[in-house]
Amino acid sequence: MDNIRETFARNLRENRRKCGLTQAQLAEKAEVSTHYIALIELARNIPKVDTIERLANALNVEIYELFIVPLSPAMEIKKLQESVIAKLKDIVKESVDEAFEQERKRQKKRKQ
Repeated sequence: MDNIRETFARNLRENRRKCGLTQAQLAEKAEVSTHYIALIELARNIPKVDTIERLANALNVEIYELFIVPLSPAMEIKKLQESVIAKLKDIVKESVDEAFEQERKRQKKRKQ
């Protein structure tokens, strides 16, 4: 399991790459040195809160996103499956309820 420094380092690097920024470009935007960015991405340093805020702003992400431990692919698939199953159950329930309501209305019309 990663520690907070490793998690932050990985998330910073991944977000920087998603933005298409080099370490030097991120450093300039966050007003720190390129060497400092390299140390953070190697998990050798953890920045202070104000620097974390500048890094998040430079990457256009929320601060908490730099600290999230990603789920394993298997866990992501499981969560997705659970979500799909729950939605399908809702859809089926709504369809069954609607069918029963329509049948009830038909029977009521026949009795009249």
